[in-house]
Amino acid sequence: MNQISRQQAAAPSNAPSQDDIRNRLKTMAKGFGYSFRAPLLKTPADYGLDFEDVTFASEDGVPLEAWYIPCPGSAKLIIANHPRWFNRYGCPTHIEPWRSLGAWADPGNTIEVNYVPDYRILHDAGYNVLTYDERNFGQSGDANGGVTSAGRFEARDVIGSLLYARKRAKNMTIGLFSRCNGANATFYAMHTQPEQFADVRCLVAAQPLSVRSVVTRSLTLAGLIERIDDFEQECKLITTVGFDDMSPIGWVDKVQTPTFIYQVRDDAMTTPDDVQAIFDGIATAEKKLHWIEGTSARWDGYLEFQRRPEPMLEWFARYMT
Repeated sequence: MNQISRQQAAAPSNAPSQDDIRNRLKTMAKGFGYSFRAPLLKTPADYGLDFEDVTFASEDGVPLEAWYIPCPGSAKLIIANHPRWFNRYGCPTHIEPWRSLGAWADPGNTIEVNYVPDYRILHDAGYNVLTYDERNFGQSGDANGGVTSAGRFEARDVIGSLLYARKRAKNMTIGLFSRCNGANATFYAMHTQPEQFADVRCLVAAQPLSVRSVVTRSLTLAGLIERIDDFEQECKLITTVGFDDMSPIGWVDKVQTPTFIYQVRDDAMTTPDDVQAIFDGIATAEKKLHWIEGTSARWDGYLEFQRRPEPMLEWFARYMT
């Protein structure tokens, strides 16, 4: 029996061929490199809030669509952004095709995430709110060929929101509420332009993560973890950026803003070690890491603020008074 025959005999008849695996990696890389948009199913009006539809430019000129929710008599402003695939409303992950985005990791991620109640809570606590769709999401402009960057390009949106807020809400105290990809973007903006955050009083960051961490989980579940290097190469052909260069661990060294991170400890999409490393690397001593227990669904972390907002509201109140 020659070598090829022996290999064929040893392999199960239903095992995928190398071509099948390569094609699967290419398909997965395309899903990694590009995102599709979600609709806005709710507005602040659905929760009794007055608001304005506003548009402002990202630092590099990309038009960003936003809501400005005024709180009459308040001189405090929270700027909120969102995770990948989401928008300022949230994400309809209770229906397809968005339902499948989180389902691969945990069935608990197949519920709707509606962020508008978060804005109601912030408004009632005495804050004006500015919340925007990042580039390539919601109703904001296309940019960078639609390529996902784990926060690197979206950092320009963070800067744009600050420039708009300083012009729109002069003399207001500013705090940031940044979630997942939006948190990564905030950290990258702080890393590259720390001077832009000198007047930002505090940051609440929901569930930042490193790309390598989530990719490792994804490939493990797909039975392809031994092909992680091949997958990284396929992704680089789309993004030009390696996994380790899309991690907040290397970006938080310039963070001087008081920072509160909250995270599902047993999140099926990442690991506690990754989040701990991000937290440990934050330069300021004014920081706190809050673990959410009793679930493995990342989406529970996205809904934590509206379910139990007290720790985050206390952080905002401490630094924005």
